[in-house]
Amino acid sequence: MSPDLRHTRNIGIMAHIDAGKTTTTERVLFYTGITHRIGEVHDGAATMDWMIQEQERGITITSAATTTFWNHNDHEYKINIIDTPGHVDFTVEVERSLRVLDGAVAIFCAVGGVEPQSETVWRQANKYKVPRLAFINKMDRVGSDYFGVVQEIQDKLGSNPVPLQIPIGSEENFEGIVDLIERKAIVWKEDQEMGMKYEYCEIPEDLIDTVEEWREKLVEAVCVSDDSLLNKFLEDRDSITVEEFMEYTRRATINMDIVPVLCGSAFKNKGIQRMLDAICDLLPSPVDIGTVKGIDPKTDQEITREPRDDEPLTGLVFKIATDPFVGRLAYVRVYSGKLQEGVMAYNNRTGKKERISRIYQMHANKQNPKKEIGAGDICAVVGLKELRTGDTITSVGKPMILESIDFPEPVIGIAIEPKTQADIDKLGIALNKLAEEDPTFQIRSDVESGQTTINGMGELHLEILMDRLSREFKVECNVGTPRVNYKEALTIEVKHREVFKKQTGGRGKFADIEVFIGPADEHNKGLEFKNEIRGGNIPREYIPSVEKGFKNAMFNGPLAGFAIEGLKVRLTDGSFHSVDSDQLSFEICARQAFKHAASKAKPVMLEPIMAVEVVTPEEYMGDVISDLNKRRGQVEGMDSKAGARVIKAKVPLSEQFGYVTVLRTLSSGRATSTMEFSHYEPMPTGLAKEILEQVTGKS
Repeated sequence: MSPDLRHTRNIGIMAHIDAGKTTTTERVLFYTGITHRIGEVHDGAATMDWMIQEQERGITITSAATTTFWNHNDHEYKINIIDTPGHVDFTVEVERSLRVLDGAVAIFCAVGGVEPQSETVWRQANKYKVPRLAFINKMDRVGSDYFGVVQEIQDKLGSNPVPLQIPIGSEENFEGIVDLIERKAIVWKEDQEMGMKYEYCEIPEDLIDTVEEWREKLVEAVCVSDDSLLNKFLEDRDSITVEEFMEYTRRATINMDIVPVLCGSAFKNKGIQRMLDAICDLLPSPVDIGTVKGIDPKTDQEITREPRDDEPLTGLVFKIATDPFVGRLAYVRVYSGKLQEGVMAYNNRTGKKERISRIYQMHANKQNPKKEIGAGDICAVVGLKELRTGDTITSVGKPMILESIDFPEPVIGIAIEPKTQADIDKLGIALNKLAEEDPTFQIRSDVESGQTTINGMGELHLEILMDRLSREFKVECNVGTPRVNYKEALTIEVKHREVFKKQTGGRGKFADIEVFIGPADEHNKGLEFKNEIRGGNIPREYIPSVEKGFKNAMFNGPLAGFAIEGLKVRLTDGSFHSVDSDQLSFEICARQAFKHAASKAKPVMLEPIMAVEVVTPEEYMGDVISDLNKRRGQVEGMDSKAGARVIKAKVPLSEQFGYVTVLRTLSSGRATSTMEFSHYEPMPTGLAKEILEQVTGKS
């Protein structure tokens, strides 16, 4: 194990849009000496928002990685930071970043509190069991409420938030924090070198009771998480040193028993250094995460690797990016062994060996060349042409497959065509490059109409992709109106017998199957295939071909050719011919069986339903609800927050195009909304008929 691995932190910054993620990261880069001036998001000068589209819109679109160093307690800590987007259309960037990170800092706005995308990223962090700190930002804003946000983290996110700090003053009078463990007040002076320096002072008189109350809650929360500390505390609480208590707090954080809460104002340069100290003190190193588990593809047995340089190489590719100067960059988290320049690596998905030509430590879109990268680190490599997001690379001869990353299905599509005939090939190359980078972006070609549609997670997602096509790839396109990605589902189970026979003057084709086809069990999205044949009526080697036939057939539903949401197939009987039967015959037979049986299984059209949250001043609430009802929305709840009303509703995506503009008009620009995919559900019959007529041209 390399000596500094205990002092390495792989962390992500995650939050709802506009909570201050990129601003916080910019401060971290400034205080750690990576940058010599602070880049501001609103000036379009943030280091981590390096894409033109990010600078113009003031939002983060891609997760940017950087490496920095921080001196704390006589050690130099290496911190790999990934700044993730907050907009729901780019949620895949958060998902794939959390898969490879050891810890995270969740940032909350002191006014907005727990917002919809905060809940989404929190669930993603729970899914990958990522320990985290909470940083309550914007304490200088009017309406900031530190303890209110702490309560929201507990109520809305179901977590156990434990403040390690409490603020001194609020809104424009916010000047510092009280450290509850050390019982010290820390104050930042406005004019002192961009917040580089802070002073320790006595706790203000009016805060002493509050400090003691919250310190007791902190001690209690940490003690409850560890029996040995609890016993020690009950015997003699004064015998526990600050260092010892910090170690127990660290354990409780890594075990996800508590979420330590800090506060500050990134824009006003207050609280960031203490957040960096807490990252070093409390979040796990690769050593704390320990052994990584995977599957040996040869034996299908679980195998493990330790986070050490002398182990075989194991790395997970979590992002592909195209750099105009360097070419195709694959971002890799190295779990064990060493990545070395010029050495061959094995791609477990393709079964091919490829040479690593160059290795870079990343700083946003700039690269620092490296000869090698050790276990527990994050880097970008050049030279691996066939890598995709989610692939595992290992040492040659030592294969291992790590759990991949799940990506949501796109819900919206637009038809595109190049403006000039000469751009047809350029468009194909550009779209393929974009699809490599972004697994939630899909390209589909309609065989009948010859039309190309691009599909993504929302209107903004597709807008950014179109912008990149014209700027980066110099391809101008004509764009159709946005279209919803509908699906189809079967509602009843039907029995069907299909016989496929073909004689072509030589060896023929023959397959015979009896199946029950119907809707999948709840929560199953793909194909649920069960082989119930007894006695060898169909030889075992043909069964996978039957399954493959149904799997491929699911992409074209019986109503309008939309994909089937979930399908259950039971193969109960059949027969074969000793000469004419082969795997292809059974695959074709299965496809035909689906085509004939699915139309009898009472198919229905499904549409994507979005979870919408609107924050509006009280006086516009009636208009907003009325408008949601017109859009076939179902209002599910109303809350009050910071003097405004929060309306939660489920609304079909097809009714939400251009909603932001309408909402601005209804509320004189004062209401805001967020929207994320919730689920698919059957469409009303009349509407389904309309869609079918549009798609098929048949009434």
